[in-house]
Amino acid sequence: MGMLETLAKAWKIPELRKKITFTILMIIVFRIGSNIPVPGMDRELLADVFKEGQGLFEIFDLFSGGAFQNFTIFALSITPYITASIILNLLTIAIPRLEALAREGTEGRKKIAQYTRYLTVALAFLQAIGLTFGLFRGAIVKSSGGFGGDALNIVVIILTLSAGTAFLMWLGEQINEHGVGNGISLLIFAGIVCRIPAAIGSALRTYSNHQINIISLILFCIFALVVIVGTIGVQQGQRRIPVQYAKRVVGRKMYGGQNTHIPLKVNQAGVIPVIFALSLLQFPLTITYFLKSESGFTHFVNKFLSPNGDPGVWIYSALNIVLILFFTFFYTAVTFNIAEVAENMRANGGFIPGIRPGKATVEYLSRVMSRVTFVGALFLAAIATLPYMINLVEPDLNIRFGGTALLIVVGVALDTMKQIENQMVMRNYKGFL
Repeated sequence: MGMLETLAKAWKIPELRKKITFTILMIIVFRIGSNIPVPGMDRELLADVFKEGQGLFEIFDLFSGGAFQNFTIFALSITPYITASIILNLLTIAIPRLEALAREGTEGRKKIAQYTRYLTVALAFLQAIGLTFGLFRGAIVKSSGGFGGDALNIVVIILTLSAGTAFLMWLGEQINEHGVGNGISLLIFAGIVCRIPAAIGSALRTYSNHQINIISLILFCIFALVVIVGTIGVQQGQRRIPVQYAKRVVGRKMYGGQNTHIPLKVNQAGVIPVIFALSLLQFPLTITYFLKSESGFTHFVNKFLSPNGDPGVWIYSALNIVLILFFTFFYTAVTFNIAEVAENMRANGGFIPGIRPGKATVEYLSRVMSRVTFVGALFLAAIATLPYMINLVEPDLNIRFGGTALLIVVGVALDTMKQIENQMVMRNYKGFL
């Protein structure tokens, strides 16, 4: 109810109403493009490719809102941009030049954003080539003009897929500039949400056909409710470290003396660890789609490394938990520099009560951050693994990526509402002044 009240209040403000309307229109453009097919592809052969499991490509289909499976102009979705952003974040730590740019403020961030765009286009082009000559090679319509016609058809497919990702990147930036919320996250959010009605309809049809019982449906609803409530709690949860700033006199003025805190988020890494873990675990399954079904490698992967195998589901789930725990700690360490926070605090005369500035502060923050991150990592591992356990009880329910999807949806919704509330607060301050 609070979210609806916030939206109603925001809608009454002309400036925010304009931004919300712009965001909705951009999402509509995204959904229209997600239904425009790539030319030169045989739709029946495409359906055969996705008849069974999809491996790593199931993640792409999740982010694209079904555009990948239908092979539309937005089939690659925004995943090349996400990959480029992660690569640039990691390189910022490894390359001093990028690290210096990140510290230059607005201009430095603009330069890094430009590098991200270039890398996104390059990755989209390479990914389009790989998919065209790999997984979807057999679905390309043969031209009557011979090799020349086929080559032109392939070039059109590759350029269409690459242009679709570039357009989505531009669309996300337009939402950032003229709309509300994070544009890239909202596009992923829209792709997932638009599939909810179809998923509900599929579950109801399965129930009406007596393939699942009412207990299974109730179990799924409980799971979804637990994920939503848990995600809200974890996303909002933080450990506040008290910080006190010493008083200092500069000329005739006195500075400092106030008390504040360092907010350590329980889920500092977001949904990134889940995506990383899924990418690694699904990679062997993806390779099997390029091999013969009777090959030894395919048989081994389907039995021991597949969530549909026996004992593969247990091995897969155990590896999933371990990888999520690892990537949560790794990504948190990469994005939250404790030594830098402690140094900035010391340089400004700040200290944690009872803790000496410098090395002792770094050790204290590291110890607290490790405990907080462990709780967030366990939550992510549980949410990502529970669907596989539920599928063991009721395979027809098919909620394999339910946990990941709900994590993204709830996280983006909370972030967007927080931005709307912040803009309303800023507007009230401006009116008061």
